[in-house]
Amino acid sequence: MTLLRTHIGYSLRAARTAQGRTLRSVARDARVSLGYLSEVERGQKEASSELLNSICSALGLTLSSIMTDVAVELTAREAVTLTVVDAA
Repeated sequence: MTLLRTHIGYSLRAARTAQGRTLRSVARDARVSLGYLSEVERGQKEASSELLNSICSALGLTLSSIMTDVAVELTAREAVTLTVVDAA
């Protein structure tokens, strides 16, 4: 089963690490606890839209850009797999 919070967390962590930022720095700028941000990034907590928006702002991103990344990843995982059946 694919959890939305897992993909959101992965996308947030990827954005943060690509910027060379620490959890502490982003948590401070987003005004959330370091532990909570860590749990969101690991997909252990499902953040509210207000919190996600705050984290995105701290990263200089839009919420829609993160959601687009997540949608692309989910679409790739949900792609139909074709199976060849031997007619013999």
